[in-house]
Amino acid sequence: DLPLADIAKAAGYSPYHFQRVFKEAVHMSPADYIRKRRISEIVRKIDECIRPISEIAFEYGFNSKENFTRAFMAEHHILPTEYKAASNSLKLYDRVVFTPSDYSLEPEITELETFTLVGYHSDEKHAPNFWNKYNAKNWSVKLSGGIVCEDYGVSSWNIEENRVEYFIGIDKENANGDTSGASELIIPGGLYAVFQTPVTTHFDFVYTIHRTWEYIKNEWLPGSLYTHTGGYDFESYVEKSRVFSEKIHIPIKLKEQ
Repeated sequence: DLPLADIAKAAGYSPYHFQRVFKEAVHMSPADYIRKRRISEIVRKIDECIRPISEIAFEYGFNSKENFTRAFMAEHHILPTEYKAASNSLKLYDRVVFTPSDYSLEPEITELETFTLVGYHSDEKHAPNFWNKYNAKNWSVKLSGGIVCEDYGVSSWNIEENRVEYFIGIDKENANGDTSGASELIIPGGLYAVFQTPVTTHFDFVYTIHRTWEYIKNEWLPGSLYTHTGGYDFESYVEKSRVFSEKIHIPIKLKEQ
């Protein structure tokens, strides 16, 4: 147990001010951070050994299998057993380190042809949770008819509802399987900046993806010769390849001089 009063005292703050400063710096409450860190460490242990999940969870403060299952489902929207079977990439949380970032990537500027995707519209608030569901339920293989192929995650901003809409699917040319319940999405051709994320590990993949998106939006686009067209952003990779790197495509045009 980590009582808030003890943590705040060690930091030299009252509990009220410690919570306020912590949330400002880490963008979540101390309780949320501790819960996410515990679940992340359990995920690492699940992959590293063959011990029962309930035994590992108990070591990290969960007093029952049911409590851990509820916490895992709330965080990742799939069951721990589904994750263990699929071994898909999850959004994990490492220790927060307050050091300046020197992260930098150079994109390839290229023209893409229009193409069509077949897949599913997200019913999740956060894209990583929909990827968890998509991978754990093997929807890619279902759509393709058993062939391992590239998956695409497409995001767009819904102005009317003030939220991000997300779609995951495969190229229509590869959709030779069960497409019941799926829909089509046309990706317009044009000029794109294509970023390849650094090759990383199963545990750090989702974190690296989010870090790359932040770099693109907060550093690369503001300092480049280009601006966003307002079209679809999309990311693509092959989950079953176990090569933990993806391409991020940003529709761009030259800034007006």
